[in-house]
Amino acid sequence: MKLARAILPPAWATLIALGVASALIIAVGGAPLAVYRLLVAGTWGNGYGIGQVLFKTTPLIFTGLAVSLALRAGLFNIGAEGQLTVGAFATALVGAHAAPLPAVVAVPLALVAGAAGGALVGAIAGALKAWRGAHEVINTIMLNFIVRAVMVGLGAHFFEREQIHTTPIAASAQLPRLSNWIAQLHGSAANAALFFAIAVAIGAWWLVERTRTGFRLRAVGASADAAATSGISVPRVQLFALALSGAVAGLVGANFVLGYKHYYEDGFSGGIGYIGIAVAVLGGARPLGVVLAALLFGTLSQGALAVNAVVPKEIVDVLTAVIIFSVAAAAPAVRRRIALASIAEAARA
Repeated sequence: MKLARAILPPAWATLIALGVASALIIAVGGAPLAVYRLLVAGTWGNGYGIGQVLFKTTPLIFTGLAVSLALRAGLFNIGAEGQLTVGAFATALVGAHAAPLPAVVAVPLALVAGAAGGALVGAIAGALKAWRGAHEVINTIMLNFIVRAVMVGLGAHFFEREQIHTTPIAASAQLPRLSNWIAQLHGSAANAALFFAIAVAIGAWWLVERTRTGFRLRAVGASADAAATSGISVPRVQLFALALSGAVAGLVGANFVLGYKHYYEDGFSGGIGYIGIAVAVLGGARPLGVVLAALLFGTLSQGALAVNAVVPKEIVDVLTAVIIFSVAAAAPAVRRRIALASIAEAARA
């Protein structure tokens, strides 16, 4: 039943969105089935497409998990964009100075730097929330603008001359491409950061569902007043939740910096911090749901490029938006039906 709760709401939302997208495709003179065939062929129909889907899915897993962890504590982190920016920058700086180190040291060190950078930004919002009562939505979204301004200044000192990126990282800090092991993915940017993202998703599930710390997160998310009455320090949990959320967002640099371009580039994220909010909502703030939602958004992102020759790629953007709206409406009804089915099964047993 847990698997059904994770899969059915996005599935229903996708079906509704396909209906809306079909109407739009017909309106611009296209054939829906032909467009969908092209979308599938350009994503899951060939090795390069699969690799690109996995590449675009990887950072969305991180940002979706980041938002989800905060949501489980009743907090809305809109600052993943700024957190991942600082994290990726820190990852690049450490990676660039890792030449004397072996890969088993350089890669973890760069990842820790990225997590620490994101956690720092998240902790600032958490501290303001915990001890000054400032709303985390305002804190995190304003920190995005502050980070952006700071990065413009830092770029003048750390970017290569007449470039918008940092010095390339050392070879020992680079993550291998998946095509090194799966020849069919040749040419795609998919890299070993995907495995790390999945490992973080598993770790997030274990933390939230199987540890005392996770219990405190869930307790505060369910009712901060009740949690405080039971002896839980709500300010500490809120600070920890936003710092942890920022740390996970800061790991996005593993995909772009360590596994793809091998340097930090200004504006590299393309708004994936904000898309992570949609991924978290679509995934029900659960790790499995987040991974599936990230895969869906990764497919649509790559699919937009595949269908652009036939219909405007903005139709895929509309499809994405309708999925988000649909899941908001469909999820409660679907979950009620699952609950009723569970009761019926228990009664028969």
